[in-house]
Amino acid sequence: MNPRQMAASLAVQLARGLFPAAATLVLLVLTEWVARGELTGETWAEYIHPHIESYLLSWLFLLLIWIAADTLTRLAPLATLAAGAAGLVPAAVNFYTLQLRGEPFLPWDLTQIKEAAGVASAAGLKIQTSMVWSIVLLLILLALSFVLYHRRPRLPVPMRLAAIAAAIAALLGLVFGVYLQPAVTQRLGIYSDAWMQDRYYRWYGVITGFMTNLTNLEIDQPEGYSQEAVDAVLDQVEAAGRFETGPNFPESYGAVTDPEEVHKTPTIIYVMDESYWDVSQLEQYGVTFDIDISPNLHALQQTSAYGKVYSPSFGGGTCDVEFEALTGHSVGFLPSGCKPYQQHVTRPMFALPSYLRSKGYQTAAIHCYYAKYWSRNTAYPNLGFDDFISLEDMHGVDKVRDYYWAGGLVTDASMGQQIIQEYEALKAQSDAPVFLHAVTMQNHTNYNAANYPDEQRVHITSAPAGLSQSTIGALEDFATGVRDADALLGQLVSYFSQVEEPVILVFWGDHYNPIDSGYDVYTATGYASANSADPALHQTTLLMWSNYSSIPVDLGTIAAYEVSPVMMDIFGLEQPLYFQYLNRQLRYGYRSFTGGVAVNWDGSMAGSLTARQETWRQDHWLLQYDLMFGEGYAAQRMGLDFDEEG
Repeated sequence: MNPRQMAASLAVQLARGLFPAAATLVLLVLTEWVARGELTGETWAEYIHPHIESYLLSWLFLLLIWIAADTLTRLAPLATLAAGAAGLVPAAVNFYTLQLRGEPFLPWDLTQIKEAAGVASAAGLKIQTSMVWSIVLLLILLALSFVLYHRRPRLPVPMRLAAIAAAIAALLGLVFGVYLQPAVTQRLGIYSDAWMQDRYYRWYGVITGFMTNLTNLEIDQPEGYSQEAVDAVLDQVEAAGRFETGPNFPESYGAVTDPEEVHKTPTIIYVMDESYWDVSQLEQYGVTFDIDISPNLHALQQTSAYGKVYSPSFGGGTCDVEFEALTGHSVGFLPSGCKPYQQHVTRPMFALPSYLRSKGYQTAAIHCYYAKYWSRNTAYPNLGFDDFISLEDMHGVDKVRDYYWAGGLVTDASMGQQIIQEYEALKAQSDAPVFLHAVTMQNHTNYNAANYPDEQRVHITSAPAGLSQSTIGALEDFATGVRDADALLGQLVSYFSQVEEPVILVFWGDHYNPIDSGYDVYTATGYASANSADPALHQTTLLMWSNYSSIPVDLGTIAAYEVSPVMMDIFGLEQPLYFQYLNRQLRYGYRSFTGGVAVNWDGSMAGSLTARQETWRQDHWLLQYDLMFGEGYAAQRMGLDFDEEG
């Protein structure tokens, strides 16, 4: 071999030695670019540089994937593709999940692939510039790896086996010895922030954020958890009930009616309407519609309890809001982004339907989408529902909005018919009172004027400057759904006003959504900021009506987990001890503590709790942990026995 050949050979060897580290460093940069949507000097100064150890770990993770894939296959392009996929695929998913729901890509999202795919396909997601460049650069790296490693000499079998074992051991050591060891990651400056995952990912990157979140699949019990601790909290609740402290809502039916005359077992109807909030509020911000969007709501507010629900979700996560309203539990105590129905409601547990069933109620749920959506088919029985009607059980229902959703979505009007039919069927088989919970789908994201014919769609007659025609059309689509939700409210009130037995109807929205491709509706009008955490984008419309009381009650803003305790309180119903605790928390602690925002009794909001409020929060978590994961001491105190059959 002449000197020129030797030099060329050494250059190839050097390039082969440097390529894995250089290629995976490029892939790491692309991963963060895709995940964040942009890389700026501020990104480096505020997020990456202060937490550089985290990004070195991510780099090592991609490098070890490259080495492991290469030693296994001896195909460098395949190793490059594997490392690229390990970074870029989660990064792209992370970008879109942040757009859709304000939360990053989390390990438990892997259990929701079908649901996420359905929402993503309907949301009209657009490929980003960062993604295009990442594909181009990945193809260049693939070509380089092919050229560099083409005709590479074979390794002897013993040496290759040793290399494979070493590479896999190193990768597993990184995962199980570093990423899944909080003590180790903390020494590297990586501190768990499961309650604010978007910030956590900004600090530590999508790879380290995802991998370290694997440790959050297990729920740690509260410090000092024991039967004595649970009993101490419940003893205080019972003691408080022995003397008069004054009602939370002095003007409510339950407060002004003689306890002997209060209806003890009314039928209770819950309707959580998809994406519902009173969009006519935008008329205060320069948007005008061609019709009155919410005539029934506004009329009923004069004779009902009304207010707002502080939702834990934005842009998705309907089941989180539903879970809170049915149980009194806060998803704020669980790792951010997890879905209780799929991860934690895996055995019979306390909830409003299970409690009412123990009191002789018939319990049923209706949802006009597939039963497996958010695993409701397995979660509902564990919450105490005896019957569940899903889309598979519905026949002859009307559907609309098929621009994104193949076949369309069941209308709110058809849902009203389903609710009435199920109520009548239950009353036909028994005189027992009914608890019926329904979740609608008609106004599900994404929004486009093409979802309704022009003559059926609500029209905007004026709007602030800065709203594109596409966004105005999307807002008209959304407003049409709100109009139909209001008609559903009127439909149910009209029917249940005529029945002889006492009935309570609780009607509220689950969450806000982006309208069109972003926040323009909110920012151009001044309604809210372009931030999914803005409290204005978490307070949905709430109404509690009954056919036996016409007393208006201003509920203000309450947490979604307070919906059931407040409903029982204002109508004077017998409350389980846990709900009594939550009503005391609402009176003496805060109206809501959701997403890091405290809503105080006077309606003010704060980003932190006082020492006294923190005690209320800790006690709430103690009781919730006991009822969800612990020994169920609180359930025993409430006389509830959850055997394997519920």
